[in-house]
Amino acid sequence: MDKLGRGAELGPAFYLEERISMAADYKKPKKLKIFLLTTIFITLGGVIWIYIVFQQDSTVSELIPESVEPDATLSIGKIHHTATRKGKKEWSLEAGSANYIGKTSQMVLKDLMVRFFIDETSEITLAAEKGILNTDSNDIEVSGNVVVINKEYKLLTERLNYANDKRVLYSTAPVTISGPAVHLTADTISFDLNTQKVTLEGSVETTLDNNFTL
Repeated sequence: MDKLGRGAELGPAFYLEERISMAADYKKPKKLKIFLLTTIFITLGGVIWIYIVFQQDSTVSELIPESVEPDATLSIGKIHHTATRKGKKEWSLEAGSANYIGKTSQMVLKDLMVRFFIDETSEITLAAEKGILNTDSNDIEVSGNVVVINKEYKLLTERLNYANDKRVLYSTAPVTISGPAVHLTADTISFDLNTQKVTLEGSVETTLDNNFTL
């Protein structure tokens, strides 16, 4: 009211300020909505990517809603994956649980077993407590009570790696190999699955039983 008791008129400047204030308030929930939608699309994209990569040669039996890995994009229970090259099956993997970390393209595995196929009649089985599968290269690294078994020999170590492009198993941790009437220890080992050549290095020791024959 002015001094004469008449209602004061609101000028254009007032309405302009009011519209600016309302616009600012409107932008806040809009930004929140965009953020939530972006988060949903990223998560959905990770799930779709996992499905596309594993749909042809893998089975996932259970999805875990909450991950024990803080950086995991997706958590999976009981996974089976088979790797092929030019239509030929090279290895298959089973794990009790898996956590996919998108930013590093890694699958963190627990209680895993891998079967490496040498030819149509022979294979090598690897078991370990923990492992990491690089989903880009298919390289594998395992640790914790690592056991590798074929028809005649058993290898024990704490760490082991698999280079998928070369099809080579190798370890820089001490290894123990036992078989029919023979016992070997070494600091490192390399096993080429293509040529089936084994290379032992560093403090190699061999123990032969009395009934050992060539």
